[in-house]
Amino acid sequence: MLRLFPKDIKTVLFLGAHCDDIEIGCGATLQRLLAEYADLAVYWVVLSSNPVREAEARNSAGILLNGVKQKTVDVRAFRNGYFPFIGAEIKDYFELLKQDVQPDLIFTHYGQDAHQDHRLTSELTWNTFRNHLILEYEIPKYDGGLGSPNLFVPVTTQHCERKAEHLMNSFASESNKHWFTRDTFLGLMRLRGVECSAPTGYAEAFYARKLMIG
Repeated sequence: MLRLFPKDIKTVLFLGAHCDDIEIGCGATLQRLLAEYADLAVYWVVLSSNPVREAEARNSAGILLNGVKQKTVDVRAFRNGYFPFIGAEIKDYFELLKQDVQPDLIFTHYGQDAHQDHRLTSELTWNTFRNHLILEYEIPKYDGGLGSPNLFVPVTTQHCERKAEHLMNSFASESNKHWFTRDTFLGLMRLRGVECSAPTGYAEAFYARKLMIG
């Protein structure tokens, strides 16, 4: 398969509507990137939170980004579940974000996700960053909405295990959700690993709407 990530990636922007979305969607890929790019700069944005969840999000980012010299963690408090109705406020934030970071690679939500907050986050990502490499990640949930991704990142068994363990340890506020389990996260990565014949059997998958090679 084609190697997508070029050698000159220096800054990565991670966008999540909610406090655990980035970790769920690309937590193993993040570990691989940090292992392969020693001087990577990371801009980490969470759009919706409350005091409890903000503390979890900041602690989670602190653990995962430990050792990253250049990092910014920004956790906002836009109202959960209401993104389409407060879109102008969130759009204003994205316009400010564009002035602060010039990423080489962006991770955001799948544009056809079943959750309205996820969809708007993806839409505003594309509206704001129009000449960037954008990969859309997937989130398993009660609403369904998983599709057929077209880009796969094989990851090690260790990265998978760490991702699942980290999610269980870092987001106690989500423990009452029936889908928020170690098996869910490992199972999806195993399935995507099968689909791309990953050497370790595990992968995370993304949607790449527009790519230019060369």
